[in-house]
Amino acid sequence: MLGLAFFFSRRASKQEPAPAVGPAVEKSADKKPAEDARFVRARERMVERDLAGRHITNQRVLDVMGRLPRQRFVPARLEKSAYDDHPLPIGHNQTISQPYIVALMTQLADPKPGDRALDVGTGSGYQAAVLASLCKEVYGIEIVKPLADDARARLKQLGFQNVTVRHGDGYQGWADHAPFDVILVAAAPDHVPQPLIDQLAVGGRLVIPVGRYLQELLLLEKQSDGSIRRSVKAGVAFVPMTGQAQRNETLD
Repeated sequence: MLGLAFFFSRRASKQEPAPAVGPAVEKSADKKPAEDARFVRARERMVERDLAGRHITNQRVLDVMGRLPRQRFVPARLEKSAYDDHPLPIGHNQTISQPYIVALMTQLADPKPGDRALDVGTGSGYQAAVLASLCKEVYGIEIVKPLADDARARLKQLGFQNVTVRHGDGYQGWADHAPFDVILVAAAPDHVPQPLIDQLAVGGRLVIPVGRYLQELLLLEKQSDGSIRRSVKAGVAFVPMTGQAQRNETLD
């Protein structure tokens, strides 16, 4: 779940009008006290400096990340660092990706309001929350059970009703809810798992880091004839995908 970008793409998704705040975010905001102004200012700086300042141009992505309380997705002792542009540990040898890489992957996936999304490597649930604010349905898979349980509880507490999180191996995807318009993967296999390609809808977009040591962030787009258009978007560093991905590693 480590997400660290070494360089970034100059290709950006087309800018869209900003959506209204999602019902889940509005509902949760009504139930909790006013947010600490320090977090609000830190989030504004993050959006201006680390996202918009680095070619994140999709306004829907900027708006969502500009209002989600990222500090709720990191350990309490690290709340003051929640908006710094680097990964943070979340326990169990896993991390929450840096804000820029979350924004970049989301922008590349270009989720639409009616989309169904799959979030592989849900971690603390932040990427799932971003997607849930942009899509109709989000399905998250996390291989570390305590993280899956915590993410499920956290997202529920924040009022998200369109996210389902389960403990499991994301290599196999989630066939019961396929096809997916958007698939984001937050751990790196050394190859693209075929089940994820199979579960991608026609016109869908899969964003995944691939590689053992020097990883590439790939965008895979399924064409109308079922073929896959593949492009490299950035050099990145993620934790390895475990489970079936490691058992299926290619022998170079």
